[in-house]
Amino acid sequence: MDDLDHGIIAELRRDGRASISELAERLKVSRATVRTRLDRLKSVGEIAGFIVLTRSDISVAPVRGLMMIGIEGRGGDRITARLTGMPAVMAVHSTNGKWDMIVELSTESLAELDDVIRRIRNMDGVMTSETNLILSTRRASSLRQG
Repeated sequence: MDDLDHGIIAELRRDGRASISELAERLKVSRATVRTRLDRLKSVGEIAGFIVLTRSDISVAPVRGLMMIGIEGRGGDRITARLTGMPAVMAVHSTNGKWDMIVELSTESLAELDDVIRRIRNMDGVMTSETNLILSTRRASSLRQG
């Protein structure tokens, strides 16, 4: 990937609905160049897909948190399987450092979040955890714009 590829991805992160013409204008290249680059980025897997977030995606379960989990022994696959089956679990990330995984949680209330955290902490193999509430989210583009 070169600077133009990175620029295309950055522009799409700012505005995923930008047309090829708009991208070409912003990046000061031809539409054909943008189209060719986009096709290549998708075909090699650099762009894995596009998503749409609706109001209901955000407001159905407004209480969100990140739970860092330390696992005993080799129970990671088993715990991951159990976590991904829980409706409140939006994603499970493996990581390095102090924590073995980070779990994104989303519930309708603090009481429900507390119950989910308690159930996860009681899973065999979960040795330690720390949970932080997500208070607000700013996209990278909004941070760069000022």
